[in-house]
Amino acid sequence: MTFDFQDGWTIYIWLISGAMILVAVVFGIRWASRNEQFDEDIKYLVFDEKDKDKMDPEEFAKMQEVTKYQEARRAELLRQAEEEARLG
Repeated sequence: MTFDFQDGWTIYIWLISGAMILVAVVFGIRWASRNEQFDEDIKYLVFDEKDKDKMDPEEFAKMQEVTKYQEARRAELLRQAEEEARLG
């Protein structure tokens, strides 16, 4: 048994693969937004206390604030994971 494909059938493969890529992008963006991946303050986490002389006082204060928040958030997430492991 043989199938005789008409000319132009490859466009359907391209359309299906394009649709699958768009669905994957939507799921990726949804995952990223739920997992706090769109945080513009993340740029401050590359600095530490030794960079004080290279930064403006406002930027340094922001860096300290962001670092403190991220450390607290990390501790909270680790506590949640520990509780889930203990219960599960």
